Amino acid sequence: MLDVDVARQLGDFRLAVRFATAGGTTALFGPSGAGKTTVANMIAGLVTPARGRIVLDERVLFDAAEGIDVAPHRRHIGYVFQEGRLFPHMSVRANLDYGRFMLGLERDAGAFGRVVELLDIGALLDRRPGRLSGGERQRIAMGRALLTRPRLLLLDEPLASLDAARRREILPYLVRLRDEGIPMIYVSHHAPEVKRIATTVVMIDGGRVVALGDASRLLDHDAEKWAAAFAPDDAQAGG
Repeated sequence: MLDVDVARQLGDFRLAVRFATAGGTTALFGPSGAGKTTVANMIAGLVTPARGRIVLDERVLFDAAEGIDVAPHRRHIGYVFQEGRLFPHMSVRANLDYGRFMLGLERDAGAFGRVVELLDIGALLDRRPGRLSGGERQRIAMGRALLTRPRLLLLDEPLASLDAARRREILPYLVRLRDEGIPMIYVSHHAPEVKRIATTVVMIDGGRVVALGDASRLLDHDAEKWAAAFAPDDAQAGG
């Protein structure tokens, strides 16, 4: 369960967002510049709200009134960025282990094997990131986040920098993560992608929640409008 109620003024842009999820995959969906990534960064602890409260599984991560602001590395949230952010000088195996090591978690060979199997990356373990495709790099980034044993996985436009072929390559793995029951917040402006992956949609525009509900029902309603306004194929990833 994730409960978010946050606000912050960013120059001329005011963000004030409130929503709650009960698990599954929740998409923060909206046009570039709507505030989606800012909300994700607030959940992760990378951006501090001016006011509000964030609660994950009954644990308060942020409460402006009470002066609570849990450090990012103590929130038990895995974050997958657009670019993957792998270390080029390290093997895939070492990249996978990096987050776990930095958090001081013991190595769990069983968990490592399950993540490798889940993401189909066994053949890549001894390679360096420079020898991977964009889709393979994103799968490694997902694996690294999963091995930190997160309560929640945040994915910020993980397919935005990929071409159509690489998107098709990685989508089944995102669906697999969802079906494994891993709670996820998925940031995107691409309606077909969101409809395939998400169970719930929080639609954000102009720093506000403009709709919230079941992904299929919400995106089926006036689907051409959402596709045209929020998901042009050549759109750049936005906040």
